[in-house]
Amino acid sequence: MTDAWPVVPPAAGVPACGPPTFEIGGAWWVTRHADVRTALTDPAFRVPAVDTGAPGTLAWLRGTVSRFSPPERHTERRVIGVTALSALDPDELRQEATRRTAGALDRAGEHLDVMRDLARPVPLRILAGRLGFSDPVAAGTAVGAVAAAYHPGADATLVRRADRAVATLLALSPPAGPEVRANLIGLLVQACDATAGLIGAAAHHLLATPDRRASGVPPLAGVGTADLLAEVLRLDPPVRATRRVTVAVARLGGRDLPPGSPVLLRFDAANRDPEAFAEPAAFRPGRPGAGLLTFGAGERGCPGDRHALALATGVFDVLRERCLRTDAALRHAPHPTLRVPATLEVSVR
Repeated sequence: MTDAWPVVPPAAGVPACGPPTFEIGGAWWVTRHADVRTALTDPAFRVPAVDTGAPGTLAWLRGTVSRFSPPERHTERRVIGVTALSALDPDELRQEATRRTAGALDRAGEHLDVMRDLARPVPLRILAGRLGFSDPVAAGTAVGAVAAAYHPGADATLVRRADRAVATLLALSPPAGPEVRANLIGLLVQACDATAGLIGAAAHHLLATPDRRASGVPPLAGVGTADLLAEVLRLDPPVRATRRVTVAVARLGGRDLPPGSPVLLRFDAANRDPEAFAEPAAFRPGRPGAGLLTFGAGERGCPGDRHALALATGVFDVLRERCLRTDAALRHAPHPTLRVPATLEVSVR
C-alpha cells in the first residue's frame, strides 16, 4: 500500500536542521532533534517568566498555571493537572469522541467544516465535562477566547475578551481553591488549539479525495489511527515551536549560549531530523525512531498527551470512514508557534 501514503511537505518557514543559530529577532533557533531534547530537559533552559495580574484575569491565569510557572512552583502546580487527568480513562474519552462525531455527521448536510463543527468543540466539551465544568458548551467557547490570547504579546482586544472568558470559566469550574481552578482551566487551554490542529492536519493530509475513492484504492486501509496520527504529529505538528531562556551559560550543539539568551525550540524541524528519523520526509506510520518531540519532554512534557490523542483518535476514526476531503484551499490561522487550520471542508457520506 505504499502508493497510498500521503505526501506531507514541510510547512512554509520550517528551517533545515543544523547547529543552533542566532536569528534576526534576537533568539537562538534550535532545530536538531538531539539539541531540542537537551534544551527541554536541561535546567539551564527555563520557560520565560510571565507577569501576573489581578485575580480572575488572563494575566493571573498565566501566572498561576504550571505551564508558565518557575521551577520552584511548577511541580506542585503540575500535580494538580496530572491528578485531574489521572481520573480520566483515555479509552472512554475516545469512545465519547466517536459517538459525538458520528452524531454530528448524522445531523450534517452534504458538507461540514471539520474545524468549526468537530475539531474544536468535540474534544473541548468532552474534556470540560469530565473535569467538572458545569456547562461544557459555554466552557468550550470561553476556552477558545482564552487560547487566542494565551501567549504573551497578544493584541489588547483579544486580551480583554480573554479576561471576560477567564471570569466565565472560573464561574463554571468545580468548587476548589483558585490555584486548582486555574490549572483545570489551563488543561483546557493547552488542549484547545493543539488537539484541534492535530485533527485538522490529519483530515487534510489523510482523508481520501473523491478521485482517490473512485479509483477503488482505499488509502491507508488497515493502518491504525494511532500510527497515522503519530506521523501527522511528526510531519505537520500543531505546535511548531516552544520558547526557553537560558539562566546560565549553556553548551548546546557545539555552541555556547550566554545567560539570558532567548531560545526557540523548533519541533517542526527536529521531527524531520535525518539523524533521528530514516527517510525523514517520508510518511511511514508505525516507524521506529528517536521519539516525537511535539508533546515536549522531561518534567514539562505535556501531561495530557494520551488524553489528547484519544480524543483526536475518536474524531478521526469516524472522519476516515464517512468523509471525503474537498478541494477547497486550506488556510491556517496566523500564529507564531501554532499551525491550526482555520477551516476545513469535507463532504459527508
